Amino acid sequence: MRNHRIAVVPGDGIGPEVIDASLQVLAAAETAFGFGMELTRIEAGARHYLRTGELWTPELEERLRGHDAVLFGAMGDPAVKPGVLERGFILAMRKAFQQAVNLRPVKLYGGVATPIAGLTPERCDLVIVRENTEGAYVGSGSTVHAGTPYAVAVQESVNTRPGIERVVDYSFRLAQQRRKKLTLCHKKNILVEAGNLWQDTVDEVGLRYPDVEVDYVHVDAMCFHLPVAPERFDVVVTDNLFGDIITDLGAVIQGGLGVAASANLNLDGSAPSMFEAIHGSAPDIAGRGWANPVGAVLSTAMCLASLGEREAALAIEAAAVHVLAGLPQLSGPGMGLDTAGVGKEIASLVGAGLPPVPGRSVMEDLAGAGRGK
Repeated sequence: MRNHRIAVVPGDGIGPEVIDASLQVLAAAETAFGFGMELTRIEAGARHYLRTGELWTPELEERLRGHDAVLFGAMGDPAVKPGVLERGFILAMRKAFQQAVNLRPVKLYGGVATPIAGLTPERCDLVIVRENTEGAYVGSGSTVHAGTPYAVAVQESVNTRPGIERVVDYSFRLAQQRRKKLTLCHKKNILVEAGNLWQDTVDEVGLRYPDVEVDYVHVDAMCFHLPVAPERFDVVVTDNLFGDIITDLGAVIQGGLGVAASANLNLDGSAPSMFEAIHGSAPDIAGRGWANPVGAVLSTAMCLASLGEREAALAIEAAAVHVLAGLPQLSGPGMGLDTAGVGKEIASLVGAGLPPVPGRSVMEDLAGAGRGK
């Protein structure tokens, strides 16, 4: 039997709710597709930090490193100052485990409402590859004369050729599997030094992939084109900050944050990858059963795909989309089912032999892109 060791970090707010729903689905897939799971639940987040003062520690890093992947719920709480948990845990994990790529599909599923008039699933099926360890998120900066009328803050953005190249090469490999089109998104007319380094890297790496068409779009233009003509794009590669922004826009286009999934990928197998829905902890609705767990469920499917469980991942996606299309609303009390109920419905369909979701699946992408552990 194939066995996988998964660390589970539920986190804060609605994180435990969507993770519990995802674990229902994971258990159903384990039974239906004949693999084994060893789950380790890890306590981390706001309450743990307030009680112990601990965020990312060497002991926790070593413990997590022994797993094949990490399932992550959400992190954040009003009792903790913004940035403490994000930098002290999430960004620390990405750096320690060199999770170089944040992969986010932007796919409109059939039967799911979108705010974009006339948009159809056939026109919205792309993936965004966000550089995940550099840029403005390295945390480098300083403030002089803080707390005075003369305060000056400097925040640096760090871009390295090796960091860019590994993400760009992954993007070209992904584009080869899909529709053979790659778009670089940046702001090289203003951020000249960083933009030119990205463009030069794309140009040079692209010589190894002559069958992939290469395009460039400024990030502000992307904010226009993405909702109006998403069919223009297939694989979009971009820096950390721009990727953070445009993927949230992509989530709105595909139906909202509750249905959007992501993978934080270690590309060489030296450490586990981490999988999470892109929504936050939403403490205002925690415990009410109003959170849509589909983003977390699809992230779990992405986890399985990356571990080689392609058929299980595709089955979870098909089941999740089937349930999603039948919900009266995509979140809140109008969903018709609570968070656990949505998870239960998806789990009941995982082994039902539903047809695959039309179009290119990110599960296929992850199963075929090639990575180590």
